[in-house]
Amino acid sequence: MRKQQQGFTLVEIAIVLVIIGLLLGGILKGQEMITQAKIKNVVADFSGISAAYYGYQDRYRAIPGDDSNANTRWGATAGNGNGAVEGNYNSTAAADESRTWWDHLRRAGFVGGSGDQQPLNAVVGMIGVQTGDGTILGGFASLLMCSANLPDKIAIAVDSQMDDGLPGAGAVRGQLQTSPNPALGAAASAYQETGSNIYVLCRQI
Repeated sequence: MRKQQQGFTLVEIAIVLVIIGLLLGGILKGQEMITQAKIKNVVADFSGISAAYYGYQDRYRAIPGDDSNANTRWGATAGNGNGAVEGNYNSTAAADESRTWWDHLRRAGFVGGSGDQQPLNAVVGMIGVQTGDGTILGGFASLLMCSANLPDKIAIAVDSQMDDGLPGAGAVRGQLQTSPNPALGAAASAYQETGSNIYVLCRQI
């Protein structure tokens, strides 16, 4: 007596397809929620550090990093008091004012942690400050806060939420990266969401 071979019924196949669809939908929704959380974190970094800067100015009548009384106040490395934060946002030199900026804010209690190392954003890019020289990012010559290594989707969303969504105009500007935490140069002509582009965003404080 031959044994009849049994296959899946249409109902069983339909149930499997529904389960696969639910799993894929959950994964995609989860990825989107993670991206949205990172966008909110980056926006919060810009807002929080700006608030810390103004709080420091209000309390000490000086710019963190540039504060010439920091040595007297805390025994910290003092700035030269010339009204500018000297050094690049991605500086590795501990004596640069763009590094002592973080030490002063931390000693004052406006930013968590200790020391002068720049913090990292939600995608492990460097957060830093520097004073523009009028040639970078389309002519910025004021105090800037920068956040590096931002994937294109996050960079576009942050610029759109905080400014005009254009990398070469407004208070927030973007530069296409070719290496992690790059030196600042020319602003991008337009954002391109390729899934692989990475940007550094800078905002005037």
